[in-house]
Amino acid sequence: MKKSHWITGAVAMAALPLAVANAFAEEAKHATEAEVRYQAGSSPLANVEMYQDINPKAPPMTKAEFEKGKQIFFQRCAGCHGVLRKGATGKPLTPDKTLPNGTEYLKVFIKYGSPAGMPNWGTSGELTDDEVDLMARYVQQTPPQPPEFGMKEMSDSWKLIVPVDQRPKKKMNSYNLSNLFSVTLRDAGEIALIDGDSKKIINIIKTGYAVHISRLSASGCYLYVIGRDARLNLIDLWMEKPDNVAELKIGLEARSVETSKYKGYEDKYAIAGSYWPPQYVIMDGDTLKPLKIVSTRGMTVDGDYHPEPRVAAIVASHFHPEFVVNAKETGKVMMVDYSDLNNLKTTTIDAAKFLHDGGFESTHRYFMDAANASNKIAVIDTKEDKLTKLIEVGKTPHPGRGANFVDPKYGPVWATTHLGDDTISVIGTDPAKHKDNAWKVVRTLKQQGGGSLFIKTNPKSRNLWVDAPLNPDAKISQSVAVFDIKNLDKGFEVLPIAEWSGLGEGAKRVVEPEYNQAGDEVWFSVWSAKDKQSAIVVVDDKTRKLKAVIKDPKLITLTGKFNVNNTQHDIY
Repeated sequence: MKKSHWITGAVAMAALPLAVANAFAEEAKHATEAEVRYQAGSSPLANVEMYQDINPKAPPMTKAEFEKGKQIFFQRCAGCHGVLRKGATGKPLTPDKTLPNGTEYLKVFIKYGSPAGMPNWGTSGELTDDEVDLMARYVQQTPPQPPEFGMKEMSDSWKLIVPVDQRPKKKMNSYNLSNLFSVTLRDAGEIALIDGDSKKIINIIKTGYAVHISRLSASGCYLYVIGRDARLNLIDLWMEKPDNVAELKIGLEARSVETSKYKGYEDKYAIAGSYWPPQYVIMDGDTLKPLKIVSTRGMTVDGDYHPEPRVAAIVASHFHPEFVVNAKETGKVMMVDYSDLNNLKTTTIDAAKFLHDGGFESTHRYFMDAANASNKIAVIDTKEDKLTKLIEVGKTPHPGRGANFVDPKYGPVWATTHLGDDTISVIGTDPAKHKDNAWKVVRTLKQQGGGSLFIKTNPKSRNLWVDAPLNPDAKISQSVAVFDIKNLDKGFEVLPIAEWSGLGEGAKRVVEPEYNQAGDEVWFSVWSAKDKQSAIVVVDDKTRKLKAVIKDPKLITLTGKFNVNNTQHDIY
């Protein structure tokens, strides 16, 4: 938040009754602007039809006002407070909490924000005074519940575009698929397949909105991409021109997809998890036909019931026929055994609340799992199916999949950056040969600022790359920091990636370093608004010099990039 906004808010709060002022002052922790920007992302549920339950105790609202309030809530608020307003990283906003406070209190709270991280929606200009009043009345209404999405709805949405027997049995194109990149074109609802050798676009494929991740089947034949609108696409990379062969909608909002990797089950199953409804579905790996749906509703690690545990990261175990599934709000990790779907066995591991993303350490045995609102990394042993350690790290870890390298002093390590501060936590990961360093933070590095989403290196590189696209300072969000792994105490060099792109006006946030197959190039997305030009900047990893810029009018709102080889083999 801008300092002036907090000063203005403080003046307004001083004029409130003592009880109201005390309620604001009760909050002690502070959220950074980067964290607020991250949590306040829009939800596809904004446009879903929901029933308006008239609460006689709440301030009156017309149906039109209710619909507008619902849209604003899902565009701005649901990420923190949850679809049902039961609370997630933000506090509950159910009528039993909001009605006693009253409209005037809520208007001040919404307009000026709070030190706990509630954005100052009014003074920042995001909401008008009329909209602030509207939202103060909306959150006193009974929360509308989106519709469920079960087997009938999934089956009705399933499209088998090209049957399996009509697909190629071997690669029918001349592309070096191991160096292919799947690039998210966020606001266009598409991905671009880009040849890493020639830097040319192979195909642009329609997908769901704001594809969150791309995942490869064990064979490398199939690419799975899932949008925030829970639309899942299966792309056959062996076709003469890779394209969609199946499609499924798994819910109303989603983030994660993965495929079976254990020996004997390669390409057999896929799994996808949704934010709403809170559940995951296991499908045929080559058709996306839904086979098994499992709800994640249940008790948190603290022993409280939660109706909305959103499914975040999912990875495939290399040691068992299992998927590792994060239930965000409950803080529980489920080891889902897919060897017998009719008699499904699940081992549930208590970790810490608000599990989000993470990745394997270098041996692929331990899953380094970020519980970002708890400021912890949970180390999950996928061989023994148990929690190894909960590690305190910096504020709001957001590793993506993290970065594995050999520290010159501490041996094999895994690193995460943070949304909420400017640090990098480096964790020892070798209990066999470096027992004293295992499962603890062995280094805390300073980078150029908070708001980082991704950190990356490669086994063939001595560089460690860190972005900060959500930092409010344009100089930081439009550049990257790079460390020399062999000399981490030396600090970082800043590279002006957005400047190198040669783009004109626009936000030009630099996001997600991704290596090519050879490990000698690093690709960066320069992400601008949908009405501005975006680009990919390719940097020579050895020299840290500009190597190429990929531009095309069809490359709109570039965000994530996934190299086939690195994604297929969990190299990061």
